[in-house]
Amino acid sequence: MESRLAERRAQILGAARSLVAEAGYRAVSVPAVAKRAGVSTGLIYNYFDSKAVLFDEVFRSATEHEIEACEAAARQSGSARERIGYVIETFAYRALAARQLAWALLAEPVETEIEQDRLRFRAPYRRIFAALIREGIDNGEITDQDEDVVAAAMVGGIVEALIGPLSAPPEVGDADRLIHTIISYCTNALGPMPEPNARQHTLGMESDHD
Repeated sequence: MESRLAERRAQILGAARSLVAEAGYRAVSVPAVAKRAGVSTGLIYNYFDSKAVLFDEVFRSATEHEIEACEAAARQSGSARERIGYVIETFAYRALAARQLAWALLAEPVETEIEQDRLRFRAPYRRIFAALIREGIDNGEITDQDEDVVAAAMVGGIVEALIGPLSAPPEVGDADRLIHTIISYCTNALGPMPEPNARQHTLGMESDHD
């Protein structure tokens, strides 16, 4: 029985996500989700108290999937700056490839409870960038700075830069240029590479500390 209930719940969530990906949050109704899932509208309310609760679950699962993709990009080989670029590239290309879903997750007007989750789920992205920035500082690749503040600014800037293109998708070449520009902006925001003497001094201080 538990397996059947879980399967039915996943079926409803899958239907809701596919509709959001096609038409956005505002265009999705509980009856439409029920029709797509092949269940009654009343049955959906046995699993989810409201459309907002249902979408909140869709939002959580979709966001967690995107975070996993960005975490995988951050684990690639390369310098801290290069891997920051990989994360931005991964996030942006995936958003542009699933434009309607990305718009719903990032910017579409939603209920307060969903907006709170939207803000909360930006925290993992900030942590990914902050960890890479701190690694770059420790390795002498990046000038010492507050990695949490810079990471928060990066996430906000990336989202803001994508909002317009998500509402009017660019051509492939324009998308490449857009993403390259965002990467350049974020990596330039880290400041110039430290001078060799400064880098050696930083690494020397770490060695003395150890």
